[in-house]
Amino acid sequence: MTARSILHFLAPCAALLAALACPPANARATVRDPVHNQRVTPAQLRHALKAYDRWLIQLEEHRDTAGMATAVIADGHVAYERTLGYADARAGIRVTPNTVFRIASLSKAFASALTGLLVDNGSLRWDTRLTDVLPFFDLNNDDATQQATVGDILGQRLGLPRNTYDLLLEANEPYPKLARELDQVHLRCQVGTCYSYQNVAFSLIGDVIHARTGDFYGHEVERRLFLPLGMTTATYGLQGLENSASWARPHRRTRAGWRPFTPREAYYRVAPAAGVNASLRDMEQWLIAQMGGRPDVLPAALLRTLHTPGIATPSELHATPWRRARLDDAHYALGWRIYDYAGQRLIFHAGAVNGYRAMIGFLPAQKVGIVMLWNAGTSRPAGLFPMFLDQLLGLQPRDWANLERRRHTRR
Repeated sequence: MTARSILHFLAPCAALLAALACPPANARATVRDPVHNQRVTPAQLRHALKAYDRWLIQLEEHRDTAGMATAVIADGHVAYERTLGYADARAGIRVTPNTVFRIASLSKAFASALTGLLVDNGSLRWDTRLTDVLPFFDLNNDDATQQATVGDILGQRLGLPRNTYDLLLEANEPYPKLARELDQVHLRCQVGTCYSYQNVAFSLIGDVIHARTGDFYGHEVERRLFLPLGMTTATYGLQGLENSASWARPHRRTRAGWRPFTPREAYYRVAPAAGVNASLRDMEQWLIAQMGGRPDVLPAALLRTLHTPGIATPSELHATPWRRARLDDAHYALGWRIYDYAGQRLIFHAGAVNGYRAMIGFLPAQKVGIVMLWNAGTSRPAGLFPMFLDQLLGLQPRDWANLERRRHTRR
């Protein structure tokens, strides 16, 4: 278990920590702005980090996950970093900051960022029609087929039923076949009018990028994002994961404790939606860039576009206890979810695939973000995310991870 000091960055950036950031200037009028922008002082941040560290210790003591890597970014710097548990519990191999995890649907933000860079250089437009790029693209409705754009697939507003063909993907049906059979599925709404989360349809962006650049999607992400951001251990695909110098095996709980198992390839077949492997150190650089710290790679204007609320996602307001209690608005942007978290704008995404979970998010006004990666199907670590935000914002504490109940149960 390793932990960076939570103090080394505070002195040089105390003034900036208190500065406020504005919500995106081009946010749609239908989205209610946060009711206030609460300042976070260095002392508040320090207090929140100490609490977070204490909860992580409890998590490890209770063996509530096989392994985990997490970091907090504040004002463009790594304020806190910790790893715990095992990359491979059977072999006794510990998680390190360079251990590579599958990040599942956190991959979607790489797809939208790459697309944005290609929009900036004139290779694409957000309103490029899919039929102009992909001859095979077809939906069940001719008008919808002609209307669907790049922005519609990245904004999860294509109109298909939720998670179309995911079950077939998990049954090892090939992605190209599924992508060419979208016309067999009846739409639940017109294109652009309702939220409907997708993995197969979302990954059409990979075909679009290949058609417009002549290069493979994964190569373009590596060239334009991984390499310039210094994400030196980030890869795509199962082979990329297993060829990593250190990689986290997925684990399941047994009577004998956490036991690793062989990762499945299914969702690697939809690389734009769920294909990225990355270490904590990689994701620290990614989060810094998404928070505006690398304008040389992700310009501020592009970030505003990526983070602008799009289609409303009312189901998110009830998905978990902390969402029911804390969220007042929820929308999907471009590869990101945009929440009103107790009056503060939260830019967020979560991911889950067999044996792996991940969460990432940041508060633009407070310039604080957090990333969590763990290699077990348990949802308990997820509760630490809102617990940290509550502590940071001075909200009434809630044990969203049920750590205290867990502690008393084990006695």
